Amino acid sequence: MIKRLRAKFVAINMAIVTLLLCVILALVYYFTSANLENDSINMLRSAALNPPLPVPGEVMDADVNIPFFTVQVGPGGEIIDAFGGYYDLTDSTALSTIVRNALRSPGAIGVIDEYGLRYYRSDSPGRTVLVFADISSERATLSGLLRTCVIIGVIGFAAFFGISVAFSRWAVRPVERAWDEQRKFVAAASHELKTPLTVIMTNAELMRGQGAAPPKQAESILSMSQRMKKLIEQLLTLARAENEGDSAAAAAADFSRAAESAALSLEPVCYEQGKVLSVDIEPGIKVRGDAGQLTELVEILLDNAVKYSDNGGAIAISLSSQGRRKCLLTVADEGPELPPEVIERLFTRFYRAPQTKGKPGFGLGLSIAENIVRRCRGRIWAASGGGMNSFHAELPKIE
Repeated sequence: MIKRLRAKFVAINMAIVTLLLCVILALVYYFTSANLENDSINMLRSAALNPPLPVPGEVMDADVNIPFFTVQVGPGGEIIDAFGGYYDLTDSTALSTIVRNALRSPGAIGVIDEYGLRYYRSDSPGRTVLVFADISSERATLSGLLRTCVIIGVIGFAAFFGISVAFSRWAVRPVERAWDEQRKFVAAASHELKTPLTVIMTNAELMRGQGAAPPKQAESILSMSQRMKKLIEQLLTLARAENEGDSAAAAAADFSRAAESAALSLEPVCYEQGKVLSVDIEPGIKVRGDAGQLTELVEILLDNAVKYSDNGGAIAISLSSQGRRKCLLTVADEGPELPPEVIERLFTRFYRAPQTKGKPGFGLGLSIAENIVRRCRGRIWAASGGGMNSFHAELPKIE
């Protein structure tokens, strides 16, 4: 639980940091790109409204140092004049192509990607002035800025990740201490309660056998003691599982045999209650885990199906391979459909659905089942529909 809490804490922090980094760097890139474009357009507009006139023997002096050239076009689209201090304009074919592309465009401002030029068109009676500026340096600047943003983003992400991991340990420490104390208390209390409870049960059995107490009272003592014993055993199971952690056992276990054993042990109970149990278990399926816990997993799911299915209803258990790496255990029964809000809470400790009122149980069985599946690196979920309630456990399979 603590590990999942830390992981969730880090995930939330990194999601926020990543979003902020992306927004900040995107804004930097956007405003830089917009400023470069505006500077270029302003220069083009200025040159179009006040075109510099070339003086023989002198290099043209522009207000900005962006390479550009100016072309004057007549009413029929013919080039009247072209001049610029940075460009060789002797290639009339290329120049005509550039001018035609600019004249075809409906907008006064545009970009000719093929030549890496931005243009500004100024129309006046009898002539059109086109000013072209090179945008290769602008694109190189933006490309360099993009690389810098990516580097900064990666470094920032890594730095914030390390900080988040360290901060998560500090932030979760009080919760971890409280959780650890709770686990120790549950384990110790459950262990200490077992001895006096055993004495009570033994004495109740002796009293019933010797007639020292009325049979109904002795039976009541035994019944309540057995319920308490079952609750204590379940609490001890959860406490041991939490103390051992989430790591699965290294040994391989025969899941098929464990499922068959659990189904066989509950078959007489189904028969007594008039319920039909169908079993479809693929042989030879093995997983990494404890065979006893896998048997307990199947028993918990089958016990739930027997308790809460309709009278005379059908119960089905199946275990099959799902490809080469997964196997799926399914326990389904005919019964009242469960609403989504109930399904979401089924694996919560001590939670019991409204439909289970009046039936024995403490709401710990499915929590234990979930813990067993998690330790085997699997997942478990419930579904309800079509008059059937089903539980599914998917576990990694080994050859």
